Amino acid sequence: TGSLFREAALTVTQAAREAYAKKGLRVEYVDVIDDAARLKDMLAYSKQERRIPVIVDKGQVTIGFDGGS
Repeated sequence: TGSLFREAALTVTQAAREAYAKKGLRVEYVDVIDDAARLKDMLAYSKQERRIPVIVDKGQVTIGFDGGS
């Protein structure tokens, strides 16, 4: 199971969510607007950059989504 840190209303986040669902991959969706502790987690993965989505899959961190994940 991977994690996708997001702000719910963003189009790119929705695209990433749909791509993972199509592949049948299990992903924990974390809305960082609602959870300050998880926002800190996201910022640690993104080296303090507030860019979304931040996708963590098997220890590999991807910042942003271009439709190919």
